[in-house]
Amino acid sequence: MQQADGGVPVRYEEFYEKIPVKLNKQQQEAVRAVEGPVLLLAVPGSGKTTVLVTRLGYMVYCVRIAPENILTLTYTVAAVNDMDARFRSYFGDELGGRLEFRTMNGICARIIQYYGRRIGREAFSLITEDKIIAGILSDIYKRVEGGYASESELKGIRAMIAYIKNMMLTDVQIKELDKETDYSISEIYKEYCGELRRLGRMDYDDQMVYAYAILRKSPEVLQHFQNQYPYICVDEAQDTSKIQHAVIGLLAGRTNNLFMVGDEDQSIYGFRAAYPEALLSFEKNYPGARVLLMEDNFRSNAKITKAADFFIQKNTLRHEKHMKAAREAGDDIREIALKGRGAQYEYLVKAAKNCRRQTAVLYRDNESVLPLVDLLERQGIPYRIRSKDLAFFTHRVVLDIQNIILFSMNPKDTDLFLKIYYKLSTYIDKESAIRICEISEKNHMEVLEAAVRYGRLQDRTEQSCRAVWAHLKRLGSERGEEALDRIVRSMGYGEYLKRAGIGDSKLFLLRAIARNEDLPGRLVDRLGELQAIIREKTDDRDVKFILSTIHASKGLEYDRVYLMDIADGIFPEAVPKNHKSMDPMERESYEEERRLFYVGVTRARNLLCILKWGSRSVFCEELIYHGEKAAEKPLGPQSVPVFFQEKEPFHREEFMKFYSSVRAGQAVTHQKFGEGVIVEVNESTAVIRFGSQCRKFGMKVLFENKLLSF
Repeated sequence: MQQADGGVPVRYEEFYEKIPVKLNKQQQEAVRAVEGPVLLLAVPGSGKTTVLVTRLGYMVYCVRIAPENILTLTYTVAAVNDMDARFRSYFGDELGGRLEFRTMNGICARIIQYYGRRIGREAFSLITEDKIIAGILSDIYKRVEGGYASESELKGIRAMIAYIKNMMLTDVQIKELDKETDYSISEIYKEYCGELRRLGRMDYDDQMVYAYAILRKSPEVLQHFQNQYPYICVDEAQDTSKIQHAVIGLLAGRTNNLFMVGDEDQSIYGFRAAYPEALLSFEKNYPGARVLLMEDNFRSNAKITKAADFFIQKNTLRHEKHMKAAREAGDDIREIALKGRGAQYEYLVKAAKNCRRQTAVLYRDNESVLPLVDLLERQGIPYRIRSKDLAFFTHRVVLDIQNIILFSMNPKDTDLFLKIYYKLSTYIDKESAIRICEISEKNHMEVLEAAVRYGRLQDRTEQSCRAVWAHLKRLGSERGEEALDRIVRSMGYGEYLKRAGIGDSKLFLLRAIARNEDLPGRLVDRLGELQAIIREKTDDRDVKFILSTIHASKGLEYDRVYLMDIADGIFPEAVPKNHKSMDPMERESYEEERRLFYVGVTRARNLLCILKWGSRSVFCEELIYHGEKAAEKPLGPQSVPVFFQEKEPFHREEFMKFYSSVRAGQAVTHQKFGEGVIVEVNESTAVIRFGSQCRKFGMKVLFENKLLSF
């Protein structure tokens, strides 16, 4: 292909003949969409990256746009490198070196640096090490809360701070978050921001906050970047946060040549402040925008594709689109019914033995796979693990159980006693506990012996202490699982969790690991071993058996996929009693759970296996039973609603035109309530969201009174 600079533009036909890929009609339309705001909705496996890269070549060769005037943004550094490599493989290193592929943090850093040079000041230095942030937050937590935060609590605080910044929350909204946490996040956040400013430092989320502020207050800086990048492409737009969308909106504001690629059905990073609402309101935010579709899935077999499409259609916070199968039927989706949750691990160990085809075990939370890792390690079965979050090992419940076991092994340890006494059925107050520890240390005796003999406790409290003391003595000789049950059921720890409002999900995982240990002390040792194993695990690319969270597998595909922990109460975490009466927050949370499941399903190329147990799994029912039945029926025009069939025939054509326009995700204007988005539709009613409120309307009333405009 001729050079990109100078000369007559290359004709599209000539360009298309020389690129190393063949595109379908929808893909070609997306490649040639250059001017104005465009939203490309790309279903899983539809060739999104191929189209993005090909479009960049088309812009340079056929439209003669200088490569330096195009900015391509994506979600991660890995995605940046992948896209850059793909472009160079199509069009060569020379041209590839002139294009800019950046993360949002990358472009925000450039904005901050440019502004600093203009005003002659050095920007705050970026904190790149998590342990520095953890140290700052630990000190703040101690001042605000008067205690020590565990690693998992610090991780939760860090995530909450990132959410606040990315969602651009107001002071009032931040204060409201105090109701959702066990600590004063508003006060911690305020002190954290102040401390960073005092130190002249910023974190990664600050880069977006500062870049946005600079673009708003400095017309010269905004103009510089708008002139530099009159064409902007955004990949993985559904994962972009609110403040990132705001920065993009400012950068694209002069020309509106904005090409966004995403799929709200694959938005699964709500906990990181992903803002898929920006896709639903794209046409409102960018008047005259076009919405294009890429609906062919080239990855999964037809049975997986059609069932997954039926499943996701039940979500309401989405654009109207259908994922279509580009491959033949292939194997059925397999539902593997097991006796209980623990049976999953034994089943998957068997699957891992002599695994010769690429196989991924996908799960919702990192900790879900720990009992499986334990068994694989014990039997020496090779595996790869893609996500290495170690927060489980520093969770308060896990630390409590370890401390109780360690205290049973060293009953004179007053430090341990002060960490656990109020979590067991001792019923000792803090003042008495401190006094008893002093007696124990002075007389070199066990703490609970000191409590019983010299504690001057009320009779009932003394009896409780005797009972806990007796349990602790028995604990050391029991098997790991029996000891854990004694702690939870007989020593009062289970009651403490209920009083404190702390979930007991960690106990199941601890029990699964403890089942393989002869003594409780070995459980403590094994937890340390597993933590080290996962932290130090090397990635052997030749190993076919892969463990991954669904989040970490996004954008990837596997020949065979096992989805584990698919059970009501676990995944999904909660099933709404009444889908129609869900408030907006409930709906948003539940629909993200559905999207996460959908992403997991669509990672499978040839075989999808779902591990389930118990009496019911709503996700399994919708995907396998309803989904496969629906997949057998071709998509056709909707039937006429029952209430309309009795009406006069001259209304039929007009009504059906109106009825087909009323789709979930459609932006509308109501004569009385103004602009809104349709969130739910059935034969006789439509639910429309106006701001934060949802209202239900009769379809007949909307039609006959002409209340909606589209």
